Amino acid sequence: MLTKRIIACLDVRGGRVVKGIQFLDIVDAGDPAELAHRHAAAGADEIVLLDITATHEGRGTLIDTVKRTAATLFVPFTVGGGIRSAEDAEAVFTAGADKVSINSSAIARPELIGEIGASFGAQAVIVAIDARRGERGVSDAEVYVSGGRKPTGRGVVEWAKEAEQRGAGEILLTSMDTDGMRNGFDCELTRAVSEAVQIPVIASGGAGSAAHFAEVFTVGKADAALAASIFHFGVTDSRALKAEVAAAGVPMRLPC
Repeated sequence: MLTKRIIACLDVRGGRVVKGIQFLDIVDAGDPAELAHRHAAAGADEIVLLDITATHEGRGTLIDTVKRTAATLFVPFTVGGGIRSAEDAEAVFTAGADKVSINSSAIARPELIGEIGASFGAQAVIVAIDARRGERGVSDAEVYVSGGRKPTGRGVVEWAKEAEQRGAGEILLTSMDTDGMRNGFDCELTRAVSEAVQIPVIASGGAGSAAHFAEVFTVGKADAALAASIFHFGVTDSRALKAEVAAAGVPMRLPC
């Protein structure tokens, strides 16, 4: 059985890692290079860095921050935010990323998914989906872009299926309803997407305990789960988290 992955996320604004609740109430969490190295050393399987204001501000990714962070890492490193073309992706890969995450730009021009994949491989293309439940719940959950500021009218499951068809290698699914709350992932939404696609789904938004990770892996059928605040603010680290999740019967790659 394939092991499940634990991913540490760095939401970066102005060169600093920040964290909020439901995409609001942002507070400083530290330096991206320092935090990335600390999380990787503590057993995180991967690191994701998201430049959360690049799209809203109409600029490219902070390449210097990517370079400085990549230099500290020995685990797979994903970068997202401000990537609007295959050339933008190439710059991020050159700076040290192993994968790119695209969100608003993929909605605006879905062909971008295949263009990046054609040059760098589908395994290097993650389509990020920021999702908010609708009036009927999961059945009409909607995709948001521009850092969660703008609704698109696109259904979450529908868009995940199209992203896969266009060549995405993974889906990074963030529940805006549970983000930063530490009350658990949206397992129902995660399961709906996981059952609709064949590619791996990364669950994001709401991690607060090892039980939440075990639940999203089993009930939500996620292939990986991402967290930020519980790592940044010392609630736990990946080594301790993995041991607890493994004890719950979920296959994990335990650090030495």
